[in-house]
Amino acid sequence: MRRNLFIVLAGAGLLLVGGPVQAHHAFSAEFDANRPIELDGAVVKTEWINPHAWIHVEVKKDGKAEVWMVEGGTPNTLARRGINRNSLPIGTVIHVSGYQAKDGSNRANGRDLTYPDGKKLFLGSSGTGAPYEKDIKDKDR
Repeated sequence: MRRNLFIVLAGAGLLLVGGPVQAHHAFSAEFDANRPIELDGAVVKTEWINPHAWIHVEVKKDGKAEVWMVEGGTPNTLARRGINRNSLPIGTVIHVSGYQAKDGSNRANGRDLTYPDGKKLFLGSSGTGAPYEKDIKDKDR
């Protein structure tokens, strides 16, 4: 009886942790390496959530404002690189290099974030297969 209860509980536990694991994705599932993008604008919102942080940037294009969602690494990874919710206050003007979403929406996978003073930070998340990571791995060979 105890053995059956253990098996049922273990199976239920695996199902519970399976959802968050499936939610994580590789770069190529959502973003297009052949659509590099450069965005300049002011931060209008940040979301420090797992599995990826999001920075919302208002970009002026042809006299119109559009808000782009820029995906970064995990909040923990970004914090180790010097980016946290206090380092990007609303209104901060930034430049973001990255790759646009495959569906053509105003979403991008951020590679680099540059502040007006020239300070550059790597936004990418490790292990996603993004082009920047491949370039680094090729240089190390």
